[in-house]
Amino acid sequence: MQFGAGIFLTDYSITPAELGKALEERGFESIWAAEHSHIPLSRKSPWGGGGDLPKHYYDVLDPFVALTAVACATTTLKIGTGVCLVNQRDPIQTAKLVASLDQVSGGRFLFGIGNGWNQDEMENHGTVFATRHKLVRERVEAMKAIWTQSKAEYHGDFVNFDPMMTWPKPVQKPHPPVIVGGAYPYAARRAVRYGDGWIPLAGRPGQYGDVFDYVPKFRAMLTEAGRDSATFPISVFYGTEDAATLSRYRDLGIVRCVVNLPSAKADVILPILDRWAVLMRQV
Repeated sequence: MQFGAGIFLTDYSITPAELGKALEERGFESIWAAEHSHIPLSRKSPWGGGGDLPKHYYDVLDPFVALTAVACATTTLKIGTGVCLVNQRDPIQTAKLVASLDQVSGGRFLFGIGNGWNQDEMENHGTVFATRHKLVRERVEAMKAIWTQSKAEYHGDFVNFDPMMTWPKPVQKPHPPVIVGGAYPYAARRAVRYGDGWIPLAGRPGQYGDVFDYVPKFRAMLTEAGRDSATFPISVFYGTEDAATLSRYRDLGIVRCVVNLPSAKADVILPILDRWAVLMRQV
């Protein structure tokens, strides 16, 4: 099992380059940068964590810019969006961003995606909350066409373009893995349909269920859909800082556990990473 770190990078947190170097030095496999374009002052959708929305949601850096800085400061660390809000991004431009970052990083990009929870935020982008799931599916399908075809075209209900040409293509073939984030069973179904991996949240069992209960059910969904559950990677976010629990994740076949870091400076972050480095060696 590999270990990654997820964070809302801000102008008051540890810098992307500094964090990337620290993670690579301690043996972490990946970094995952969160995304929110903005936070409207209205609130139709409650925050899943309960209570007031934390300040770093308002302040987070663009993940593609932040991860480019990480890529330039590291050599082996994988760089991922954790998660990219595809419902709020143009698919043609996002396809170029993904391919460009995969090129800049030498094939280290992991395309973690989500369909979003903040209705007000996505409506500012012209996205209809009720149809966002189909919109994201079409945008992902369109991006895959762009990444893999020299003259790509796509015709759907929400995404529609005639044959076009765009480069660069990604280093990874056929494209960087599309890793779908979200809870069981709905996001799990989306991962089965068009994803190359699944990211459930392990840190809120009361809200999302217990990872040890739903992972076997998810693998049954893969088998029923004709997908190979043995080669379909599952990553858990918000992993518990406990060796026994981490060992259970490993034994369950989880390929990656991602720790959630605060939006803080190095004096707070580095001791956390040091503790996790010890746990990583134990597990």
